[in-house]
Amino acid sequence: MSTPRPSRRRRVKTRGPVWLFDLDNTLHHASHAIFPAINRGMTQYIMDRLNVDVDEANRLRVGYTVRRYGATLLGLVKHHGVDPADFLRVVHTFPDLPSMVRAERGLTRMLRALPERKIVLTNAPTLYARSVLAELGIAKLFERVIAIEDMREGDRWRAKPEAPMLRRAMRRAHVRLSDAILVEDTRGHLKSYRRLGIRTVWIVEHLPVARTSSGGMSVRIPGAGSALRGPHGALAARADARHARRGAVSGAMPHGADAGAGLAGLMMFSTILHR
Repeated sequence: MSTPRPSRRRRVKTRGPVWLFDLDNTLHHASHAIFPAINRGMTQYIMDRLNVDVDEANRLRVGYTVRRYGATLLGLVKHHGVDPADFLRVVHTFPDLPSMVRAERGLTRMLRALPERKIVLTNAPTLYARSVLAELGIAKLFERVIAIEDMREGDRWRAKPEAPMLRRAMRRAHVRLSDAILVEDTRGHLKSYRRLGIRTVWIVEHLPVARTSSGGMSVRIPGAGSALRGPHGALAARADARHARRGAVSGAMPHGADAGAGLAGLMMFSTILHR
């Protein structure tokens, strides 16, 4: 996998809305091929390095990511002394990456139409993140990529949804928390960061779905509610105009829930935001 050429340094505007985009299952359909490959790679890596069976490896992988640290890497480093650089390289290297990447039609056009600054904020490693952005053809639309290597505090590894990490990252990027809009598929991250005063948009287009009792489609996420899929399989924000005007981005749904949306739905939020 070749290293994409870094984009030129941009002049940073320090006031106004700043869009923070997650990468996997937000800017592209990672559940199609990349996430299954990453999960297999992580499980095999744990089996090989820790000499455990597949069930124990899966238990550690899921437990460290979902229940404890937000990223498998953090648990492996803290509890098992795994070499983080080796883990990230082995698990996120895909010679056939171009055939694995899938994106929403019109992605570039939709991102160009969003005003103000755009930053990628991902628990993935830098090389992988920049390679995916290059394959999507959108790397130049983002002023920077904040990857898991950039989230470290000294020699301590950090990841979303840790609050102190985000505060540090935003200070370095000259982003006020009140200006930030986090666009993300992991609802737990959104709920954590909304407490800091960040506005949030929940992207559910690429998440697994199940049929409801009425025959509709809903996203199934452990410990979270459901978000409805819009017509033609694309996701649209389901907040009505009354809730949207009152809640803008975060809180557009009743009870402060994030509005379930696809990237196309961001155009509605952007319009509301700039009224």
